[in-house]
Amino acid sequence: MKIIKYPQSCFMVETQNKRILIDPGSLKYQESFLEEWKKADVILITHRHSDHINCSVLKNLDIPIYSTREVQEAYPEIKFNLVKEGGLLKFDGITVEVVKAVHGYNPNLKNGGEILENVGYIIDNGEHRFYITSDTICFNNNYKADVVALPVTAYGLTMSSYEAGLFARELGANLVLPIHMDNPKYPTNLEYMKENFEQFEINYKVLEIEESIEI
Repeated sequence: MKIIKYPQSCFMVETQNKRILIDPGSLKYQESFLEEWKKADVILITHRHSDHINCSVLKNLDIPIYSTREVQEAYPEIKFNLVKEGGLLKFDGITVEVVKAVHGYNPNLKNGGEILENVGYIIDNGEHRFYITSDTICFNNNYKADVVALPVTAYGLTMSSYEAGLFARELGANLVLPIHMDNPKYPTNLEYMKENFEQFEINYKVLEIEESIEI
């Protein structure tokens, strides 16, 4: 499984001769991304915030796009295949579990910004389980994954690195890919993240934009 990082929370996952693009957003978007994004076989969107979905790009792509009813209602110009928590998608030898996510809240989300329907995805190719949590606070679950991409920024909207370390440990993850770190409005305390991940003996790697990793 090859994982390629794009801004904020976006990944292209290449496995079993399939390319799965997750959360291609507007934040720090570059036109050079489009040639690679167009090669996706499937696109998965976790929730409707624009740093997770670039409507102006996606509405012109002839690629199956999966997301929630709330996202469909927010972007009627795009046709979505609807998913919800507990669902299961299958693409040849790949299984994608649609799992719970709980977007946090602070008053900056007043007047329409609050997320009421949010999901994460666990991509299972039979050898590895890659879990993309979406923007979420910590919650009780029994999920398992060996690699997890999770947010560490806090600000009431997502987990901090402290909860993220505990969350990853409960998953049994042996690699964490921190995400949601590209918005200057919500800067990440990298030293605090380092301290927490070392405290919980979490192996992690911060991927640069367009950097890839093989697992």
